[in-house]
Amino acid sequence: MQKILQKLSLFLTVISLYLPVYADVVKPALVEISVFSDTRVSIEIRTSIEALLTGINGRYRNTQEAPNADQYDALRELEADDLREQFVSFHPTLLEGVDLIVDGVSVPLQMGVIDIAPPGYTKVPRASVIRLVGVIPGGSTSLQWYYPLRFGDQAVRVRQVNEEAGEYHWSGHQWVKDDKPSEPFSLTEVFTKPTFWSIASVYVSAGFLHIVPKGLDHILFILGIFLISMRLRPLLLQATMFTIAHSLTLSLGVFGLVNLPPQVVEPLIALSIAYVAFENLASERLSRFRLPVVFAFGLLHGLGFAAILTEFGLPEGLYAAALLWFNVGVEFGQVALLAAAYLAITIWFSHPEIYRRSVVVPGSLMIGGVGIYWTVERMIYFYSS
Repeated sequence: MQKILQKLSLFLTVISLYLPVYADVVKPALVEISVFSDTRVSIEIRTSIEALLTGINGRYRNTQEAPNADQYDALRELEADDLREQFVSFHPTLLEGVDLIVDGVSVPLQMGVIDIAPPGYTKVPRASVIRLVGVIPGGSTSLQWYYPLRFGDQAVRVRQVNEEAGEYHWSGHQWVKDDKPSEPFSLTEVFTKPTFWSIASVYVSAGFLHIVPKGLDHILFILGIFLISMRLRPLLLQATMFTIAHSLTLSLGVFGLVNLPPQVVEPLIALSIAYVAFENLASERLSRFRLPVVFAFGLLHGLGFAAILTEFGLPEGLYAAALLWFNVGVEFGQVALLAAAYLAITIWFSHPEIYRRSVVVPGSLMIGGVGIYWTVERMIYFYSS
């Protein structure tokens, strides 16, 4: 009995790492720098203004871990114009903190137009767009960008634009997680395009991080399908159905062929978590409905992946390559999660009945409870507003 309790405690500890029910995931900033042939420069920073104002950055796995989480939540409830007024006092801090370095020399920047979305669903942080503008010397050859770590992680890319010729070119993304400037971006190779292999690391990393540690919905769903059995075949069947389904809608969503509103997708994703968890309690093996339902829910999760990839941005002319590498990263994330769950839980059990009693039942109850909570919460939010 003592060993069983120890194993159950280990399981609950592992699961609890992924159960911040009130969590608001802290996303990295997406920075796009446009350099025009007439020497103008425009910088768009897509981030959470609420997080900037409260100093909540990537060191917190979710905002509820921050000591000033209540202040953050209060800012989240403000209308766009009210939040814009709150942000005015932060303008000097932002301008002093960032740095645009062209050929080794800092370029003065000014605040431009700021777009703030209306108050959003509590588990989907609203992304505001902060614009900075400036002028760089003619004939500049390289550019670096600094965004302090206290503001958060960032992914940055540069666009070179020749408006008269109607030509432009995006660089690849750099994911900067340290408190240092980006690597230099060339400003002399407008027609140098990224290659299939050069974008691999950026998009594989983005896909992986969207599962572990930031994709709480997807983590719980995958753990739910993991728990039903100690045998490998049920896991492989479900994982295959989920992979095929989310790959399909990820592709269709990225190319704009399928688009469902969040008031449909978000509650159903939460419901998918509850479904697989409670079916684990009702049956010890795959029912005839389980695989079609996992496939259907996988289609919904794929739309969530498509939304994050579209927001992250796609390199001109390499949409298919970026889609492929992002999907590879997602699969790596899923495999890593399943391997960790197996090593932390299943490998220690040799008897199916003890495994079910000690792991499947409490784990499924916990995951299912979270899924039901999220389903009700999301339906109340979307259909009462």
